[in-house]
Amino acid sequence: MVTASTVSTPGTTRAWEIAASVLDPEVPVLTIEDLGILREVREDAHGHVHVQITPTYSGCPAMDAIRSDIEQAFAAAGNHDVSVEFVLAPAWTTDWMSEDGKRKLKAYGIAPPQPRGSGGAVSLILTVRCTLCGSPDTRELSRFGSTACKSLWVCNQCKEPFDYFKAI
Repeated sequence: MVTASTVSTPGTTRAWEIAASVLDPEVPVLTIEDLGILREVREDAHGHVHVQITPTYSGCPAMDAIRSDIEQAFAAAGNHDVSVEFVLAPAWTTDWMSEDGKRKLKAYGIAPPQPRGSGGAVSLILTVRCTLCGSPDTRELSRFGSTACKSLWVCNQCKEPFDYFKAI
């Protein structure tokens, strides 16, 4: 997971905490820090805060909402001098998602992404455990779920549908 800027001042630490508290609008149990898209937060001597975030994929429709939410979080903390930059390289990967974020996904009813294979390749997914009953007897219904970064699965045991957060 990408971590906070190496600048270590009380203001920068507080700025990181403010940015890190912003929720993902598509999966509101995850913060942008849990998701791993918060790349860097810097605050200069004049109080200007610069935040870097990486989209989960190119063209992610949530990025404008996230930028606005970051600006609103800082405004609520009394700082209106904030810039948010989208950083495309390196590309985001589910490897950047925190273990706490994966636990939150599962508790919310979304199967967390499975680990990627050696060399960073996405492994062939044969089964995903049901988030309700835990059964591995599941099948993919649709490659696309409620958002482009999720697929829709159904459990053959309890018959309930659930989202799986795709490994990228």
